[in-house]
Amino acid sequence: MNKIKRLGVITSGGDCGGLNAVINGAARMALRNNIELAIIPNGYAGLYNLINLDLVIMDESRIDRIHSGVAGSEAGHSRVKISKIKDEHKYDRIRDGLKKHGIDGLIIAGGDDTGSVVVDLYNNGIPCVHVPKTMDLDLQTYSVGGDSTINRIAKFTDELRTTGLTHNRALIIEVFGRYAGHTAFRGGVGADADCILIPEINVDYEIVYQHFKKTYINRLVHSDVKGSTYIIVAAEGVKDKEGKYFTDSTAGQDSFGHQKLSGVGQYIRKQLEYFMKQDTEWADVLKNEGIYVDGIYMYPEIREVQLGHLVRAGGTTAYDVAFGKQGGGAAVLLLLEGIYGVTVVGVEGNEISYLPTSEAIKQRYVDLQEIAFYEQLGVCFGRQVKNYDPIFKRHEGVIHRYL
Repeated sequence: MNKIKRLGVITSGGDCGGLNAVINGAARMALRNNIELAIIPNGYAGLYNLINLDLVIMDESRIDRIHSGVAGSEAGHSRVKISKIKDEHKYDRIRDGLKKHGIDGLIIAGGDDTGSVVVDLYNNGIPCVHVPKTMDLDLQTYSVGGDSTINRIAKFTDELRTTGLTHNRALIIEVFGRYAGHTAFRGGVGADADCILIPEINVDYEIVYQHFKKTYINRLVHSDVKGSTYIIVAAEGVKDKEGKYFTDSTAGQDSFGHQKLSGVGQYIRKQLEYFMKQDTEWADVLKNEGIYVDGIYMYPEIREVQLGHLVRAGGTTAYDVAFGKQGGGAAVLLLLEGIYGVTVVGVEGNEISYLPTSEAIKQRYVDLQEIAFYEQLGVCFGRQVKNYDPIFKRHEGVIHRYL
């Protein structure tokens, strides 16, 4: 093992559940191996300014003040891409900061953008290990924060169903996820959503409308109190049937050059309202059910709700706490072994598995064959229902899989 005396830990990109568990796991594993762990605050902004900072060194009492079950990060975050910093000496500045503080390697928790900087730092001779973190779940590995986010999407969506039923509303729940639909998909399934719209499927809104109409009316006519609702969970990166993203033109780009996606819930609502107001059948249905009022209540109301940063905040699930601690602790052991530029995949028994970070950060999308399975259960995904053709296979050995 390398003679490492001190490591630094960085959390970067967006906040989510499990990050404090990464810090906790890294700090405790470092202490166990008689080395120090320093918190480098505020992500890559802190790393760039390390030469001017005083750092917190983690001891037992400071570790005890980091609660693994709370989302967010004690170390703070920033969205900074090192290569975009307009300073030709930026890597020398970082190396000088590490040398000043006696830091021999870095543990960096983050998603694909953060991971791309890990690759950059590694290629510039800075020892680092990446702990996968993104609520989007779009890395090749499981990423800390995913389970927490899915559970919060499911919880809020399920709770919003009550206001939908109370007012006979259809609700469109817009959630984060950028260009992959994992969290909308899993969260929507967990909340018994009627319709789930994800970037991987070009949405035909007429199909969504027909599913909405059939489901809503069926609930209405079979309700003894004349109540109905319809729930759509939509990823922010949903596209139309031509494959075009919808986004507010004023949203701009983030510091990594990604278009900020916002407003798809409103867009979906307008699409449904367009079809609904051309459909003369609604008047007859609502009159028969005794809730039609001319000029006032002629169609069901549709509302959109942006869950936004609520899905990043609050508590961390037990799964993410465990995975976060594994990731932080395993990263320490990889650095001690002289294995750099890699992403922690997981810990199984006495095996610590990892991938080159350049491979781990390649974007992973929802498997559309699995979507076909849920279409058989009646969930609408904004397309014509596809056949699900199962292959039956007896599994041998241990199963390592996270949904």
